[in-house]
Amino acid sequence: MEFNLQKALRIVLDKLESWMETLIAMLPNLVVAVLILVIFYFLARLMRLVANRLLDRLSDKGAINNLFSTLFYLLTLGVGLIIALNVLRLEQTVTSLLAGAGIIGLALGFAFQDITANFISGILIAFRKPIQVGDIIQSRDFMGMVEKIDLRVTVIRTFQGLHVIIPNREIFQNPVTNYTKTYDRRIDLEVGVSYGEDLQRVKEITLNAMDGMPGLLPNKEVKLFYTGFGESSINFVLMLWIHYPDEPGYLEARSEAIMRVKKAFDANDITIPFPIRTLDFGIKGGKPISDMKLSLDNSKDS
Repeated sequence: MEFNLQKALRIVLDKLESWMETLIAMLPNLVVAVLILVIFYFLARLMRLVANRLLDRLSDKGAINNLFSTLFYLLTLGVGLIIALNVLRLEQTVTSLLAGAGIIGLALGFAFQDITANFISGILIAFRKPIQVGDIIQSRDFMGMVEKIDLRVTVIRTFQGLHVIIPNREIFQNPVTNYTKTYDRRIDLEVGVSYGEDLQRVKEITLNAMDGMPGLLPNKEVKLFYTGFGESSINFVLMLWIHYPDEPGYLEARSEAIMRVKKAFDANDITIPFPIRTLDFGIKGGKPISDMKLSLDNSKDS
């Protein structure tokens, strides 16, 4: 079978002619599509500028503001691209692009779900502001001052000088104590006194020892409550309120209260007992060691 060159050229020329006719027919649509892309390009830049200004009023996080403004920019460009493709009658291409983007997004979501969770938590922290740089917080077993909050992690510096990096998901999903938001804080000081003390007298001396203590809130009454019978002491809790400047200030106030109680007890011969253990002999109990010795001596004599 011989190759017919003339016939092949005729097929190619017919195809090119068909394409040229289609291009000429679609030329107005192509011009409109290009105009749409240009318009949406400038509209996207305007949207990014407006979004930046609005977000700057809501958040002081530059990285997050730039992220959202860029998302608005890309979203506007995407809308313009879809409209342009529809003008060119490429609806099937639009459907394929959207389906591909959905599949890619779903795959990335499963592959990087931890990173995504931290990222979203960082955005929510930035806008809701449960914590800010400079706050004293406690998350799980870590307590310190917040030094940095970014899109993925929060960095705190503990009072021992350690830097702890906590994923934002842990900050957002778990209980966090923000001591900086706690302007007034109560000190609960647990103390025990001997069983031989007059409890009313102990209460009066303890409360008097707190008079004039620096840092106490004048509108909060110092209270003392007995809490139970301990192994070697009668226990009570002393409650006093202070203005909470920072964690070292809280520890200083607690230390001052302990020193005042100890000094007042020493001056009034009130005993804070050491732990005491009582040895109980005999099968039924209630037998001191002296009785046991006597029993042994009697058994020898007999």
